[in-house]
Amino acid sequence: MSSTLFRTKKIEQSIQDTEEPEHALKKSLSALDLTVFGVGVIIGTGIFVLTGTVAKNNAGPAVALAFVVAGVVCALAALCYAEFASTVPVAGSAYTFSYASLGELPAWIIGWDLVLEFALGTAVVAVGWSGYIASLLDNAGWHLPEALSGREGADGFGFDILAAALVLVLTAVLVVGTKLSARVTAVVVAIKVTVVLVVIIAGAFFVKGDNYDPFIPEAKPVEAGSGLDSPLVQLLFGWAPSNFGVMGIFTAASVVFFAFIGFDVVATAAEETKNPQRDMPRGILGSLVICTTLYVAVSVVVTGMQHYTELSVDAPLADAFKATGHPWFAGFISFGAAVGLTTVCMILLLGQTRVFFAMSRDGLLPRFFSHVHPRFRTPHRPTILLGVVIAIVAGFTSLSELAELVNIGTLFAFVVVAIGVVILRNTRPDLPRSFRTPLVPFLPILSVLASLWLMLNLPAETWLRFGVWMALGFLVYFVYGRSHSRLGRDEKQVRG
Repeated sequence: MSSTLFRTKKIEQSIQDTEEPEHALKKSLSALDLTVFGVGVIIGTGIFVLTGTVAKNNAGPAVALAFVVAGVVCALAALCYAEFASTVPVAGSAYTFSYASLGELPAWIIGWDLVLEFALGTAVVAVGWSGYIASLLDNAGWHLPEALSGREGADGFGFDILAAALVLVLTAVLVVGTKLSARVTAVVVAIKVTVVLVVIIAGAFFVKGDNYDPFIPEAKPVEAGSGLDSPLVQLLFGWAPSNFGVMGIFTAASVVFFAFIGFDVVATAAEETKNPQRDMPRGILGSLVICTTLYVAVSVVVTGMQHYTELSVDAPLADAFKATGHPWFAGFISFGAAVGLTTVCMILLLGQTRVFFAMSRDGLLPRFFSHVHPRFRTPHRPTILLGVVIAIVAGFTSLSELAELVNIGTLFAFVVVAIGVVILRNTRPDLPRSFRTPLVPFLPILSVLASLWLMLNLPAETWLRFGVWMALGFLVYFVYGRSHSRLGRDEKQVRG
């Protein structure tokens, strides 16, 4: 039985599957498109909110160094993703990579995990976008009926019509074509990056050197907790992280890491890339470098405009401009955040549908969902199904409930991909690799350790939710996936 659970799918077979006419996606993306996708999904409200929050609570002005540390952790994983995505240019990202190196069951676990993560992530972003748009409408004197304004504070029936509408519109864009979605993303990302650059340049004129003193504030120990909301490392070892000081930078890094989540979504579009061997590494690493640079610049500006002890938690960057006597920037920043969230939502939805499509093509989910549209060459069936489901979830669920996104899934995928690189180097040294992760196995091992450390800093309740979802995944696999696996059926025919 164990041999069937860990049977691997040959890379040549995975690539051959992409050439079947009814299951083949259209190749239309360039390195620029991929970089735009990466920047579009990484830069969300985190750059406007998380920067000041972490500066005030964890690291002071040294939050800039925390972004560098988090960026390095992501870069370690990105190098592993770049090798896989250029070697195995097939939809599905970590799921496909795992199938080629670790086996069917680990691949299913990762795919099941990513479907949940991208779905909840899309819903969270849609609800957040709805809040910005509703606020802008209120300022213009247009007020939505309370029953259609969402679940937050609703008495009786409440449905977030704006969040649901956004998901459905983006679903239609993705059905029509990935190139169209890339063009829409390019326009929105251009607006979003322009807003960020204006904020950085304008904010630089209001920086005061005294606000950087001290750059690394004196360390303050944190009392160890004992509940499920405490980090797992506290419950296991009784170790509590410290705020501020040198160790506070690493504590802050474990928080701001989640502002980088999304670059791995770029890998899901490998099959739709014109020249994946060249363009995937450029798209993955290029978007990460751009976003890290912008994050560090914003953190330097915001902590220079206002002393870290005075920063607000809800809207630190906007409030920093208000404190310097320029309140109109707050509306400008809100506009940039609202526009930017549309691309985050769309690219997360794109990533999820590609993972679902790849699992369906392998038979682990119903094959009905692996047929592409005859005209647009997109996976229209899973896109429509997941778009409608997510629209309903976003409409009926409050942001406070959605915000408990299983971030652990991304780190878990990082660990699996890094291990997969080492295994595939040993099992298939003959594979042509246009991009090679340097210093194997040392760099992948370092990536695994860094990801595991950040996982241990997540609350125990996150691990509990993750365990419940994984248990459900095991059940689905053994009830349906294992018996319908194309790889398993092909092996039976060979033996038969």
